[in-house]
Amino acid sequence: MPTDLFSQAVYRPLAARMRPGTLEGFYGQEHLIGPGKPLREAIEGGALHSMIFWGPPGVGKTTLAKIIAASADAHFESISAVLSGVKEIRASIAKATEQRDLRGRKTILFVDEVHRFNKSQQDAFLPFVEDGTVVFIGATTENPSFELNNALLSRCRVYVLKSLDNEQIKTVIQQALADQQSGLGERQLQLDNEALDLLASAADGDARRALNLLEIANDLASESGDVAAIDRQVLEQVLVGDTRRFDKGGEYFYDQISAMHKSVRGSSPDAALYWLCRMLDGGCDPIYIARRLVRMASEDIGNADPRGLELAMSAWDVQERLGSPEGELALAQAVIYLAVAAKSNAVYSAFKATMADVRSLPSYEVPMHLRNAPTSLMNDLDYGKDYRYAHNEEGGYAPGETYLPEQLAGKEYYQPTDRGLEKKISEKLAYLRSLDNKHKGTLS
Repeated sequence: MPTDLFSQAVYRPLAARMRPGTLEGFYGQEHLIGPGKPLREAIEGGALHSMIFWGPPGVGKTTLAKIIAASADAHFESISAVLSGVKEIRASIAKATEQRDLRGRKTILFVDEVHRFNKSQQDAFLPFVEDGTVVFIGATTENPSFELNNALLSRCRVYVLKSLDNEQIKTVIQQALADQQSGLGERQLQLDNEALDLLASAADGDARRALNLLEIANDLASESGDVAAIDRQVLEQVLVGDTRRFDKGGEYFYDQISAMHKSVRGSSPDAALYWLCRMLDGGCDPIYIARRLVRMASEDIGNADPRGLELAMSAWDVQERLGSPEGELALAQAVIYLAVAAKSNAVYSAFKATMADVRSLPSYEVPMHLRNAPTSLMNDLDYGKDYRYAHNEEGGYAPGETYLPEQLAGKEYYQPTDRGLEKKISEKLAYLRSLDNKHKGTLS
């Protein structure tokens, strides 16, 4: 037994202890490091190049970077963009320079959460990537094309890492249970298939998360004599309040929002409801979802079924008034209705086209007959002259009257579809235009 503080073993989490040191022990990412894949051949051949690892948490970004460094016998410098600034970058560069000049070793500079660095921080190590002082490996959970400088991106190859599937997660768990040196093998824990399935599912493709949950479950495992067991009851204690992966404001956030929107547009109520529930389960603000439903109602349904907008607004109102779970059910009702409603982007397209003209064309004058004339001077200047009051016309419509600036006469922005209510709108507009044409014929 150690007798002083300094001789005590430093505690390391199970996930850290089980981190593989070679490609053979690395699980997942076969599309990158499987036999014959370019990245694997580069690693095994010592052909180092700067790269970006883009993928969700717990898929092996840090581990793979360390394996690359070990395979190349390179010095490994690691900094976190969350905790580090330019000072830490300079210190790492100084160490890399020393390794190069005194020992003739390459240095891999690993930057975790590299998307957290601002432009000046990214620029700070760019010259040293260019001159070969360091081989840069960045890890990010965010889309690098949005978060990283083009100058840095152009000097790196981006590798996309994927979530582990349930079978791979189960393998990681079982290895930790069996490993007597680094894992929990000495405990001889018993984990039945039901508990294994539940644990793998809760990990949601994240190996680190799976091992962290397993370590907590190990502390709570029920013991009977020399046997310790992790069963469903134990895991239910571990997973209380647990939520699946949903990075608010991050890549998964926008991916899932996009999936729900496209499911509504594609008239798939089941998929739309699934993505809604995924977001709610992950902790997404229901009010944000309500706002997006209102957008969908206008953008993808519009006047084909105006009730869609009413229902979306009502669901928003219910969520604000009652909160969860009543409000969430109203959101579910709205998303299903929007998915099955008649679709039209005619309003959306008309709005975009009109805004484009407004921004690109001159500010045309309001036609004289459309101007208001509250003073005698304005009357004298012919404001409002020859304006035809539609209510006094037959059928409440003034055939041939123009309302656009003269330079845009005849412009038709709104093109209703033949779906839902817009079919009736299209028929009415066609009728009104026929009256306009007939009026022009009588004048000529």
